[in-house]
Amino acid sequence: MRVGIGHDTHRLQPGGPLRLGGIDIPHDREAVGHSDADVLLHAVTDAVLGGAALGDIGQMFPDTDDANCGRDSGEMLTAAHRRVRQGGFQIANVDCIVFAQRPQLAAYNAEICQRIALLLDLDVNLVSVKAKTGEGVGPIGNEEAIAAQCVALLEEMKD
Repeated sequence: MRVGIGHDTHRLQPGGPLRLGGIDIPHDREAVGHSDADVLLHAVTDAVLGGAALGDIGQMFPDTDDANCGRDSGEMLTAAHRRVRQGGFQIANVDCIVFAQRPQLAAYNAEICQRIALLLDLDVNLVSVKAKTGEGVGPIGNEEAIAAQCVALLEEMKD
């Protein structure tokens, strides 16, 4: 068994929708980034790559490469998952936290979990996504930023 942890933070700016977990959520703010700025999928990608000791999202998809400008983070996660499987590992489960003052994510949680499960070829009951506010404190609480963390459990594939 191997454990990987992923974290990502993106600035927020006026606009929308907010891309999170592979879906577009109606909101008056959007994340800023080189790709589609999906903070949750970036954290998941880092967690699965880290668990297999295969580097991180920035090494696999550098922001210095124009091909990654506006890139769909779902494509990046799928490619990372493929690399992890080629390395001899399968994902047992992922557990994620999104840190955002707004929007409230409860209404979107099931859809986000389903999308992540689809991208990782997992049963949806092996994907957990929770949301926490910034309690009105700091960049998260002041809606200047959004962050996500993910832990992924990997196991060696049996022949």
